[in-house]
Amino acid sequence: MRRLAISTVSGLVAFAALPVATAIAEARDFKIDPAHFSIVFNAQHIDYAPTWGMFLKGEGSFTFDEDTRTLSDLTVTIPADSVFSNNERRDGHLRSDDFLSAETHPDITFVMTSAEEETARSGTVTGDLTLRGVTRPVTLDVTLNKVGPYPFGDTYVIGISARTTLKRSEFGMTYAVENGLVGDEVPIRIDLEAIRQ
Repeated sequence: MRRLAISTVSGLVAFAALPVATAIAEARDFKIDPAHFSIVFNAQHIDYAPTWGMFLKGEGSFTFDEDTRTLSDLTVTIPADSVFSNNERRDGHLRSDDFLSAETHPDITFVMTSAEEETARSGTVTGDLTLRGVTRPVTLDVTLNKVGPYPFGDTYVIGISARTTLKRSEFGMTYAVENGLVGDEVPIRIDLEAIRQ
C-alpha cells in the first residue's frame, strides 16, 4: 500500500519542507482527539462492490507551528484489533494472519519523515508505516480544514483530512489477491481533530 498517510496519520499537517531540526519558537504540541479520529478504508469484493471498514481506536500527536505551517514529530498508533466492518465473522478474519495479524503485531504505526507544502491548506506528508511487522514508506495527501479556538471549552484545535492508497500485498497481506476475490489496493481516508496542549 502506498500509504495512507495515518502516517497517516503521520505528517498529517505538514505544510512546509523545513528541516525537522530547525528551531521553531512558536511550535506547539497537539494531541489527536480520540473522539474525533476516523480511519476508514475499503477493498473490492470479487469486483462486485467495495466492502467498507474502519478502525475504532487510535492515538497520535505532533508538533505544529501555525505561523510557518511547519510540522514535526508526527506519530500515530492504531490497535490492529480495533478493526470493524459491521460483520463479526469478517472482523475475526481481518484480525487473523490472512490480513492484519493482530495477535502477533498488535499495533499499526505511522512515523512522519518529511512533508511538502503545495498550497496554504494542502500538501503531502510522508512517513514510515509499520503493518504486520513490515515497514514501508507511505505518502498521504493532506488538507488542513481549520485551525482556531474551539467553540466548546477553552481549547484550540486543528482539523485535518488525509487520503492515501495502500497495496496490501506489499505488507505481506497476499490472501485472495491472486484469484481476485479481495482487491489488493485499499483506499484510506483519515479525518481528525487535534487539541493544542
